[in-house]
Amino acid sequence: MAADDFPAYCEELLAPTGRVQRRRMFGGHGLYVDGLFVAIIAFERLYLKADAASAPRFEAAGAERFVYSARGRTVQLNYWTAPAEAMESPAAMLPWVRLAQQAALSAKAVQAAPKVAPAARKPKNPRPR
Repeated sequence: MAADDFPAYCEELLAPTGRVQRRRMFGGHGLYVDGLFVAIIAFERLYLKADAASAPRFEAAGAERFVYSARGRTVQLNYWTAPAEAMESPAAMLPWVRLAQQAALSAKAVQAAPKVAPAARKPKNPRPR
């Protein structure tokens, strides 16, 4: 498959789950399904968003975590390659994209949660007046 065709192919794989949009980013592409950022295309590979609940499933399926080097250190993102069999058809990809959508929704809920200020501290030994 030609490199230019790979992003379009990935869009086709994700299409049954909703409206797919592709945006260029950092030499690759970001894929959104119904406005949720669910995947990255980088280095001619499709990486799906994961979280603590779904990452073990990706790992068990032989997926690889998105890792890159920046400023002399290794950075790991919570995106995993789609399992090889999932790359064969939209039907095979469906359960994996659903996991990515759930991870994206969970991350969005955490970001939207109100920030709670720490409780005001009382002095340990207030001085009598």
